[in-house]
Amino acid sequence: MLSYRHSFHAGNHADVLKHAILIQLLNYMGQKDKPFWVIDTHAGAGRYSLESVHASKLEEHVDGIARLWGHTDLPPILADYLEAIRAENPNGRLRFYPGSPCISQSLLREQDKLRLFELHSTDHQLLAENFSGADKNTIIYADDGFATLKALLPPPSRRGLVLIDPSYELREDYGKVIHTLREALLKFPTGTYAIWYPQLPKLESAQLPKRLKALGAESWLHVTLTVRKPTANFGMAGSGMFIINPPWTLHAALETAMPRLRDLLAQDEHASFTLEQLAK
Repeated sequence: MLSYRHSFHAGNHADVLKHAILIQLLNYMGQKDKPFWVIDTHAGAGRYSLESVHASKLEEHVDGIARLWGHTDLPPILADYLEAIRAENPNGRLRFYPGSPCISQSLLREQDKLRLFELHSTDHQLLAENFSGADKNTIIYADDGFATLKALLPPPSRRGLVLIDPSYELREDYGKVIHTLREALLKFPTGTYAIWYPQLPKLESAQLPKRLKALGAESWLHVTLTVRKPTANFGMAGSGMFIINPPWTLHAALETAMPRLRDLLAQDEHASFTLEQLAK
């Protein structure tokens, strides 16, 4: 049963980490003229109003994007991220938050392709409405991104970025991430894969990075951001991004950005980050 709606959480601390890194991956891939594909396996609605009933209920963006909003002295990764969010709010007031589909579309070129998967019927309809004016380079599927990803690999250009960020609402999602990546890497070992996951008081969450490392990719980068002391009954204390075949520039850029991001998003004295990589 699908009940998760990202509209309740748009713009939170996890989105800040995930989308700041996504923008860097897209910018790096766009440095070469050769086209590339972006495949988003769990696209959501694509764009969110921070004044909606859903967003207003939890107001998670207050401890996320809103903490960066007035700053003009951010490290490059965070400055690029904030520029993308400001583009959705041209009057200077923080009212809308672009999800990964809108961020990706804004940074793709005429020769690049965007493939979006969303199985939740309501969010799929909203995604279709948000992309109603999109060109033929964007295709939206009402399918399970886990099950369908391998059919799109490898992209014809042999260049691609796959974003995998399920809700992990179901325990099975953790195993599906590993199974899906194992199959994907067999078909497209040179692709870049960006996997987001929550820091939750669950064994599956704690074990996921180890399982990702065990896939045997030649290079990877793993970054986490913890914003408060983890507790057994208070939800997500932070999140992580695991990137397979990352740009060589990403580690150094995150070394500069993560201390500032930790300080900006800290909710208590236990806020921290980790950064590690396996380089070729």
